[in-house]
Amino acid sequence: MAKIKLNVVRGDSETNRDLVEYEVPFVEGMSLLDGIFWIREHIDPSLSVRYSCRSANACKECMAQVDGKVAFLCSTRAEDESVVTIEPLKTKAWVKDLTTVME
Repeated sequence: MAKIKLNVVRGDSETNRDLVEYEVPFVEGMSLLDGIFWIREHIDPSLSVRYSCRSANACKECMAQVDGKVAFLCSTRAEDESVVTIEPLKTKAWVKDLTTVME
């Protein structure tokens, strides 16, 4: 079975940051946001991420650090057998998990 590993920052501004690894089934053409949705639907519904839709580049709310670079989770495609680290934006106030304050 094809899969990807997503290392996702968990926690909030008042607790420690933890990097949690999730193994997610890979589907050709899936975005990293699709992987986050899979985690929320099948493993942990408490995973916090900001988004407004599943349309590529429509809302700009799903911005995060992907392997150290700023990217939109909805338009960043996953690659089979990849390992990706996803963190909240470093330039915004951290709320919880991947959610930051949007101004």
